[in-house]
Amino acid sequence: MRNWTEKFFNGVKMKEIEETKNQFEKLVKIMARLRAEDGCPWDQEQTFESLRQYLLEETYEVLELIDEGRYDELKFELGDLLLQVIFQSQIAEEEGRFTINDVLKIINRKLIHRHSNVFGDVKINNAEEQTVNWEKMKKKETVNRSTIDGVPARLPALLRAYRTQAKAATVGFDWNDIEPIWDKFKEETSELQHAVENNDQEEIEMEFGDLLFTMVNLSRFLKVNPEDALRKSIDKFSTRFRHVESIALEANSSLDEMTLDEMDKIWDQVKESENLKG
Repeated sequence: MRNWTEKFFNGVKMKEIEETKNQFEKLVKIMARLRAEDGCPWDQEQTFESLRQYLLEETYEVLELIDEGRYDELKFELGDLLLQVIFQSQIAEEEGRFTINDVLKIINRKLIHRHSNVFGDVKINNAEEQTVNWEKMKKKETVNRSTIDGVPARLPALLRAYRTQAKAATVGFDWNDIEPIWDKFKEETSELQHAVENNDQEEIEMEFGDLLFTMVNLSRFLKVNPEDALRKSIDKFSTRFRHVESIALEANSSLDEMTLDEMDKIWDQVKESENLKG
């Protein structure tokens, strides 16, 4: 009988994996050397807390490259992001908490356990079924775990709403189709208008949140990630606005000297030029 590795990794390019192993070990050793007594003063001073900003920054730099389709540059930023994992693990090892090996063992065990369709006998027909199966396996791993546990509270609100709804949907707590969501959207819009008419700021905030939450529900049925969609809209607005500023500057003027109608005309010109390019 073939051993475990041969059984599950048949066809995997083991030579490349061996090279990856060597490079990974080299990175771990470099990080340990930087943190040594005669290593780098800056690296020595870092803590779990001080590295938080860099972890967040590197994550967003990766996202930016993906958004802009600059895939050839990903290897640089993914390396920086990986460094943060190694850095945090090195600090943890020095404090006797865990090691990078523990991190690897946990993620390996998790991936195998939650992919029972690949490493077990569970039949999965599509990605949606795998999402449901993943959450079921996840829930079995922890006693008294809520279906919606695991969504970080510090996620951007739109993404947090999206992930929370998606998790609830894995147990059937979801709309059956998109039509009732349109009705809910109209209902929430009406309630927000009513709150505005009553000039009740607390109610306005609550109803506005409900409307956004409904929009996130709508996004899921439209197969759109709301965080990605809003980020792209922000980028589009920013690009157009800068063009408007440039056009105004070329005319020896500035936006604060223009009327809204004048600015709108330039805005429409910018949009039209985009359409012609497309």
